[in-house]
Amino acid sequence: MSIQSILKSSVMALAIVTGGPLFAQGAPINTAAFDALIAQGPVADAATIASSTWASKIKQAGTLRLGGTQTSNLFSLLNEKDGKIRGFDAGLAQLLTRYILGDGGKYQFTQVTSSTREQVLINDQVDMVFATYSITPARAEKISFAGPYYTSQAGVLVKANNKTIQSYNDLAGKKVATQAGSTGPAILAQYAPKAVVQEFQTHQEALDALRQGRVDAYITDHTLLLNALSLGTGDAKLAGAPFGLQDPYGVGLPKGSDGVAFINTFLKKVEADGTWAKLWTISIGQRTGSTAVPTPPALP
Repeated sequence: MSIQSILKSSVMALAIVTGGPLFAQGAPINTAAFDALIAQGPVADAATIASSTWASKIKQAGTLRLGGTQTSNLFSLLNEKDGKIRGFDAGLAQLLTRYILGDGGKYQFTQVTSSTREQVLINDQVDMVFATYSITPARAEKISFAGPYYTSQAGVLVKANNKTIQSYNDLAGKKVATQAGSTGPAILAQYAPKAVVQEFQTHQEALDALRQGRVDAYITDHTLLLNALSLGTGDAKLAGAPFGLQDPYGVGLPKGSDGVAFINTFLKKVEADGTWAKLWTISIGQRTGSTAVPTPPALP
């Protein structure tokens, strides 16, 4: 079954349950399974920590300073009832925190947006950024990236009753939302140069603009749109298949940090022992109806 068929079935099922269009949260994450997986994650030995200045600094401080988001349903969402952040990105960040600091290891969270991710690293406000952070040459001039740990492509989201936009080929002359500071503007310039682009600071602002009819479409990473549909956005749909080059997600680090090699070793470990696949299944697969676990991207 195609991803779009899965999404269509999932959204239709949610609409039937609630009796109408949805903008509330859809199927919740299995919190018990997520928490248990994090608690079983690997812990680095003293020699592994000592091999990295970046990891040693965090170990000595006793807290990892994490830049991330808390509004991404599949990747990093705050549960206001228990104050915990869960999702694919959040899970990898918490597994890495445990890997460095051991049982009971804590992280200090800083909210970031597409426009602030590089700056918080440059200003030494965080040790790393885990936020569906696409690796690009321009960003790599300012910071370093570990990974990639996941890949995506671009996608187009429109209102469910939109019959004129079937793919990115239909965006000429249309008002199209994207996020400032994301890869969206460059993607639109390449694939839909005649679109009327409106940039928003956050993913939610772009979704609101689409919902309110202020724009005709929203283009961003396909996985973020998948996330939007998992929220139960029953009056929206994907227009066409994912397109463009594979978009690799990486972990942002201060420029020149030896944390790159350290994190890549960690990623190889959790991919090899099955933790990566289990986390994907809990955070994304079970919530979108997909049983085909993707292959992690190759690491350097």
